Amino acid sequence: MIFTETTLKGAYVLDLEKRGDHRGFFSRTFCAKEFESHHLNSHFVQGNMSHNHFKHTLRGMHYQTDGAEEAKLVRCTKGALLDVILDIRPDSKSYGSYFSVELSEKNGRQLYIPKGMAHGFLTLEDDTEIAYLVSEYYTPGKEAGIRWNDPAFNINWNVEHPILSDKDLAYPDYKKPL
Repeated sequence: MIFTETTLKGAYVLDLEKRGDHRGFFSRTFCAKEFESHHLNSHFVQGNMSHNHFKHTLRGMHYQTDGAEEAKLVRCTKGALLDVILDIRPDSKSYGSYFSVELSEKNGRQLYIPKGMAHGFLTLEDDTEIAYLVSEYYTPGKEAGIRWNDPAFNINWNVEHPILSDKDLAYPDYKKPL
């Protein structure tokens, strides 16, 4: 895997190193030793996936709080999506900044998201699937979110009318923790 750090400290785009022949290719999508050599969390406890029927489905921006913060390793297994992370670590030099990258079935890219970031994605094709590993178990009552168009961050989703859940639409304006 080729690790490229993003503009947000500790977040990486991972490109696959494909070994192939006339049959296809082989590539690792995770290796604990490689993650540890980059000082990344390599302990994942849960794998999740999301199937999205329609282009312009937007899920996010989600995160967990109060000791349930998650590191994530995200991959698009079918279709294409714009993956977005937002640094909400209060003491981070990039606090309030976001990073976006296209993940697709074709490019095979992955995104490593450290703890303390909000995460969301916008599908760019119908029938898009995303699979991701998380370092903490889902903890009811500790989930939180930021509205996709919160004026505090001005994330450029490049879509005017995404398909959203009622929950994602209802998040209030973000307030920095004290």
